[in-house]
Amino acid sequence: MDYQKTAKELTKLLGGKENVISATHCATRLRLVVKNEDLIDKEAIEELEGVKGAFSSSGQFQVIFGTGSVNKVYEPFARETGLETGDEKQKPVSHDEAVKQKMNPLARFAKTLSNIFVPIIPAIVASGLLMGLLGMMKAFKWADPSSAIFQMLDMFSSAAFIILPILIGVSAAKEFGGNPYLGAVIGGIMIHPNLLNPWGLTEAKPEYMHLFNVDIALLGYQGTVIPVLLTVYIMCLVEKNLRKVVPNSIDLLVTPFVTVIVTGFVTFIAVGPLGRMLGTGISNALTFIYDHAGFLAGLIFGGAYSLIVLTGVHHSFHAIEAGLLNDIGRNYLLPIWAMSNVAQGGAGLAVFFLAKRAKTKEIALPAAFSAFLGITEPVIFGVNLRYRQPFIAAMIGGALGGAFVVFTKVAANAYGLTGIPMIAIAAPFGVQNVVNYVIGMLIAVAVSFILTIIFKIKEVEK
Repeated sequence: MDYQKTAKELTKLLGGKENVISATHCATRLRLVVKNEDLIDKEAIEELEGVKGAFSSSGQFQVIFGTGSVNKVYEPFARETGLETGDEKQKPVSHDEAVKQKMNPLARFAKTLSNIFVPIIPAIVASGLLMGLLGMMKAFKWADPSSAIFQMLDMFSSAAFIILPILIGVSAAKEFGGNPYLGAVIGGIMIHPNLLNPWGLTEAKPEYMHLFNVDIALLGYQGTVIPVLLTVYIMCLVEKNLRKVVPNSIDLLVTPFVTVIVTGFVTFIAVGPLGRMLGTGISNALTFIYDHAGFLAGLIFGGAYSLIVLTGVHHSFHAIEAGLLNDIGRNYLLPIWAMSNVAQGGAGLAVFFLAKRAKTKEIALPAAFSAFLGITEPVIFGVNLRYRQPFIAAMIGGALGGAFVVFTKVAANAYGLTGIPMIAIAAPFGVQNVVNYVIGMLIAVAVSFILTIIFKIKEVEK
């Protein structure tokens, strides 16, 4: 594949370099913000060598190249469009800011949450996998729970959840335009050792401090999400406003000092307790729906999740899932999302067998297996949406799989992993939990595969 040639042709089909505002890439896709999407020749782009699909979503036009290829296309593309060199006619801008400018308020809010929580996923996944390993070590008696190795791994596995406010503080401060290290300090204040860890409330009650005619509970915020987000947002407002009025000569001394003091008091007097109530309320509401709607909740959520993926809002669910883990110790939403994801893979696999065009087969098979590992964008945008029927079949498969995992109360102890890898974070809740999860996946894949075969696809020969 000639990456330079592909980049040059892609630039032309995007309406020229003047139409490209910014560009970046993830593991599989070139993600672009353009001035006018009407100038894009989408069909011609999809026929370029190496391109596995193209779609518009969440204010971005995205071109799927696949793992290993996208980064090799990005470099010549950045040169071709002038984004790398800072061409005067093509001044580079922050990609995230360019994306947000193209979004409606709800989409911007979802994008903000996504930007905060996606960088934290590796830490949560690592902790979840370690908990899964500990669960297997205990279940299969690979190690004595009182042994040094078990106790060390136990400390490692809980660390990310204990310091979650610090992790969120750093990430949120970056997103809100504040100093990430001040965000870390605020997160650290919220889990200070002098505050009672809420996980120990069954054994002890918090002490109270009387300040400004308010009784303040000396209760920590370990594992919480919403209180930290609200607090760091206020911290960034305080910091940015101070920098506007404080002279540069004393900014380094005054701004951080005042920011920490003001935010600290506001946190414990108002924002923290309010955020805790809000977070608990959301968790309780979801749990009520989960407990009382039963499999209907799984049916609706599992069927609708693929539609939510189209909007890009799904990344904002990480905040809700993190709150569930803190409040009840179980993430029962992730298995539902997983059913939707693997169902898309099942439909994509059926397309592979139905397709006559070599390019379609070339895209469908790896995209389907990617979905089984939890990455659905290639199969959704590159295969299933193109033919519509497979996407509908996957929604039905995801709905039935979602209904089953809710009915059998499948849960995970982390977030960020779906598909086959999620087995590792389902394991801590027992063998039956894993068995039910696998059965749910088989239902979702089988239903979507069979329905796609029945619906067939209308393939245009080229």
